[in-house]
Amino acid sequence: MPLRQAALIVALGIAGASAAACGAGVAEEPVPDPLADEAYRRTVNVEVLEVQPSGFASTVRLVGAVEALHDVTVSAEESGVVERFFVAKGERVRAGHALAKIDDRVLAAQVAEAEAAAKAARDNYERRGRLFREEGIGTEAEFVAAEADAEAAEARAVALRARLQRTTIRAPVAGVFDDRYVDAGEMVGPGAQIGRIIDASRVKVVGGVPERYAADVRVGGRAMVMLDLYPGRVFEGEIAYVATAVDPKSRTFEIEILLDNPDDLIKPQMVAGVELPTRALEDVLVVPQNALLRVEDGYQILVVTEVDGELEAEARRAILGPTASNSIVVESGLEPGDRVIIRGQQQVDPGDRVRLIGESARADE
Repeated sequence: MPLRQAALIVALGIAGASAAACGAGVAEEPVPDPLADEAYRRTVNVEVLEVQPSGFASTVRLVGAVEALHDVTVSAEESGVVERFFVAKGERVRAGHALAKIDDRVLAAQVAEAEAAAKAARDNYERRGRLFREEGIGTEAEFVAAEADAEAAEARAVALRARLQRTTIRAPVAGVFDDRYVDAGEMVGPGAQIGRIIDASRVKVVGGVPERYAADVRVGGRAMVMLDLYPGRVFEGEIAYVATAVDPKSRTFEIEILLDNPDDLIKPQMVAGVELPTRALEDVLVVPQNALLRVEDGYQILVVTEVDGELEAEARRAILGPTASNSIVVESGLEPGDRVIIRGQQQVDPGDRVRLIGESARADE
């Protein structure tokens, strides 16, 4: 066979095979089968909560710091050498209790001198008074001058006696002598810090409340305080102070909550979690916060609906209200009687079949 004819036969064979292959590919393209897709739709086990109108107390949570009700730095009022301390660190003292003594020998001598001068001036005033009134000796001006000298001398003696008393450093408040800043034998001057007294029988928790709650927080209101050191225990206190102004940087206003601390369980500078009641609402729909699903434009909630006799998950856009603990008010998106998926919702897509494996009775479960 000539070479040109052989080449032509091979080319025609290749072309025919390609056409056959293309035809076969078109014929074998799969056709969607709606019944098959429906048969293979997945079913997810979920737990639901049937929501009904109920009362709700909204709260705000914040972080505060514990401070002692009285935390006082004791300072010297006179200069001199500290002779000794009367109390040790950690010892409980009452108001007015003597803490330390400053060497008072120089002041004591000055007091004695001033008292002697005051006595002499007083005797001179009384003698001039008798002479002027009874015998007409002297002038009224001399009598008045003697009176002024006596009063000045007495005033100087009183001032020195007060300074002498201040050489004994006393506790301004009751509490624990928590720290000592100088030792016996050291020289101190007026204003020098001697020690620190802390009264933690009552403590205050200081925190900042967001400004949007300014209308809801009042002096005398109750507050719940939680400490990491005592999990599960709640300390109840009273709001004793609410700041008038809002901090321009944090946009919060300061509050102080008073707590009794008879057993010294609460230590100053502890970090405390605080929960403040804000508003009481009636006939609202409440769900656990973990039922919410974050989406691009807000939050959605999955509810169980019945379609053609089968249970399916339906997505609802949720408009949220106030919160308390782990619960939240849903202002829009739910109707009374809706069954909200509260467990398994992370594995469910809208339209999925669902199977109920439990039903909660409360939103805080």
